[in-house]
Amino acid sequence: FPEMLSNPKLVLVQGTLNVVMKQNVTLSCLSEPGSQAVRYTLFKHNQQVSALNRSDLSPAMFPLTISSASDVGEYKCKAEYNNSSGGKYSNSLNFTLIEPISKPVLSSPTSQAKKGQSVTLSCFSENGSLPITYLFFKGTQNISPQKTMQKREAAVIFLFINSLSDFGTYKCKANNSFPNNAKYSNGFNFTLAEERSHSQPLIISLGLILLLLIIGFALAIPFFIIPLYKASE
Repeated sequence: FPEMLSNPKLVLVQGTLNVVMKQNVTLSCLSEPGSQAVRYTLFKHNQQVSALNRSDLSPAMFPLTISSASDVGEYKCKAEYNNSSGGKYSNSLNFTLIEPISKPVLSSPTSQAKKGQSVTLSCFSENGSLPITYLFFKGTQNISPQKTMQKREAAVIFLFINSLSDFGTYKCKANNSFPNNAKYSNGFNFTLAEERSHSQPLIISLGLILLLLIIGFALAIPFFIIPLYKASE
């Protein structure tokens, strides 16, 4: 009876499944062979990448370099005896390309605030692989728990302006699975909005009344004061 091969096992022995450009990875493919030589073929999306013959029980090692976006995706290997048809396929491994994030932008609907007011800050990185994690700072102090965004949308926090110490420089930091690529945003400052004094409307009203009295007095001179002056001569 012909010897039967088991389904080979495809294993990542170097690198990670989340890859960056120019990263080197190595795949290992091994079946449980009998006494015959085994041919291992590596496929990416059903297209042959490489093939190796093994006459012992050692695995076939396939080194790869991720040099373009076409190098990522699903990989499988096939084990078969030489001079035979058929063969067995392995499990699949899927490589995903991760991209660095761009510098995040920190913004707010308003740049002016006053004590006792609630304001919002939003942090957004336009490019980079998801998910993206955001952190908000005032100076060097972290002011909120990290926010991990699974979609391409801004992280938003709410602040309560309680005192003058809240009018400092705010920043945010964005990070994803791309190694050593955390980016900090621009600095953002709230300015103190001028609060109108309660006495201002009263001062304006008194000034208008005084102006009207002066105008009224000036209009009365030709009609009342001059005739009285002439009558007394």
